[in-house]
Order: sequence, then structure tokens, then C-alpha cells
Amino acid sequence: MTVVLRDAILVRDARPTSIQDPVVVEAQFRLSVNDTFLTGMIASNDQLREMGAGFVVNEGLATHVTDVTVRGHEIVVHAELVSPPSWEVGTSGGMSSVRPPGTITSDLTLTPSDVQAVTREIESEEWRRTGGVHCAVLVCGGDLVAKSSDVGRHNAVDKVIGHAVLAGIDLSRCILGCTGRQPAGMVIKASRAGVPVIISRAASTDQGTALADAAGITLICFSRGERFTIYTHPWRVTGLDPTPIPLSRT
Repeated sequence: MTVVLRDAILVRDARPTSIQDPVVVEAQFRLSVNDTFLTGMIASNDQLREMGAGFVVNEGLATHVTDVTVRGHEIVVHAELVSPPSWEVGTSGGMSSVRPPGTITSDLTLTPSDVQAVTREIESEEWRRTGGVHCAVLVCGGDLVAKSSDVGRHNAVDKVIGHAVLAGIDLSRCILGCTGRQPAGMVIKASRAGVPVIISRAASTDQGTALADAAGITLICFSRGERFTIYTHPWRVTGLDPTPIPLSRT
């Protein structure tokens, strides 16, 4: 990922100071599938093979990828398509494929300590340095197997899923962690890839929670420190106090 320094003025207590501030570079890429142009993408300029593979799987265009080639700003994915793609405006304002969500049947479980451990990993040097990127991680069997940063939260998720696709990792045994919000357009990526658990530091939406519920995904949001909110399929989180705390009505 490329980071450049930009002249800026930092103001504290109404007192200006000239600084050079690190900002992340965003670039335009062209994604083709089987040598046919599919879509343009705005992304950070690293892990492009992974992003191409993850995008194709997460959008439901294919279940496997045979090869990804990067030539400058051209990303070419070779895969057997499920059917010709069609598109609609997604929750990010960009184009998303019209494909049904997947159905998760994984019996994977995790503990509150696992949730906290994954959450601690959802941070990158690029995020600490610039504050201008999202971060996504993939944890399988307690091991961190992929970490990605990108100017787009969708791209960061595509990159870690793409890493697993190219490496032949069983996504049904993995946990996806990310910094970004979880509307339907984000949750559906995990459902198509077969990931049973999403942990986010941010919020979801009504459609995001509804899709997670229907797809069989355990959706955990607002994961910060020792607190987190489970929206769907809480049975996967074991080791909780079985006595529920009454809802506050104030």
C-alpha cells in the first residue's frame, strides 16, 4: 500500500502548526473475468490478486478461482462463472451483483475471549498511521491467516477472502473481522463465501441483521474492549452467563 506525505496545517487550541501528514493513495483498477471486462474498482494498490479472487467469489459469480493475473492496473480473474452477472446499486453506492445470499451450515463456535482476540487483530499499521483505511482480518482455528487494509471496507473484505480462496483455506471454519459497518451489502459477501461469523467494530443495519439471520451467520458488532453486541445466531458464542440481564426501559 502506498502512503504519501501531504503538507497540512494541524490546529490545536486554535494554534496552527505546519506539518506533513501521511495519506493513503487510492487508485483505479479494471477487473476482467475470463478476459472480459467486468467492472472498475477504486482501491489501495496492494494485494490485488487477492482482491480480484475475493470479489468474484464474494459477489457470487463463481465458487472457485483458477488463476488471477495482475498487469499494472488490470486485474484478470479466470474462473468458471455460475451464470452471466447482472448488477444493481449496492449499499455502498457502487454496483453489486444480483445473486442470492448463501446459507451457512457450519457448526463453528467461539468464546467471548475469541471475540476479543479477533477484535484486537482488526487494526493495521496503515490505519494507525493514516486513519484513512479500513482493516479486515480472517482467523481460522485460532490463527490469523490474513490481514488487509484498503480505502474501501468492501475491498478489505474481498482481499482476506481472496487470500483464503487462493490458498485453499476452508472458509466454513473461519471468522471474519472488520472495521466497517455491516449493511446487507457487506454481510452478503460473507454469506456467499461461506463464512459463519462476522465481528465488526462498527454498527450493522436492519437489512444487515436480517440477512445475517436468514443466512445463518453469527453477526457481532460494536466489539470494543470487553463488550460486544450479538445480533444473530448467538448459539455460536459459548461460555456466556446463562442468566439474561433484564432490558433497561429507561
